[in-house]
Amino acid sequence: MTPELTVLALAALLQVVQYVLLSVPANLELGPGKTLSPRDPERLGRPLTEQVSVRTGRLYRALNNHFEALVLFTIACVVVTLSGQSTGFTAGCAWTYLGARVLYVPAYAFGWVPWRSVIWAVGFLATVLMLGVAVT
Repeated sequence: MTPELTVLALAALLQVVQYVLLSVPANLELGPGKTLSPRDPERLGRPLTEQVSVRTGRLYRALNNHFEALVLFTIACVVVTLSGQSTGFTAGCAWTYLGARVLYVPAYAFGWVPWRSVIWAVGFLATVLMLGVAVT
């Protein structure tokens, strides 16, 4: 397995960790009546994300952001791997992406301004550089 695919698998496991980091406080704050329900809008009154604490809401947004970032990163890993262009540089970019995503979770949860955005940009740039290498 290429280093990029290894990092991709670890990024998926990070997403599992993020689910846990979000689901525990969300369930404690909302209770099973809401979290186990079909979440029909007329029953809830407003979206669950608006009914949780600030930090839990941030954890929710960080998880959603990881879903969005993981799509592009997955494409980069697959393109680099299938085209046989895995190098030390692309592996370094992949590890940089993962490091940025790990740091992004507490940066978002604790409202590190402007560092959350800087950390996000590092991960995004690492992904774009992997794609750039693959198409040149």
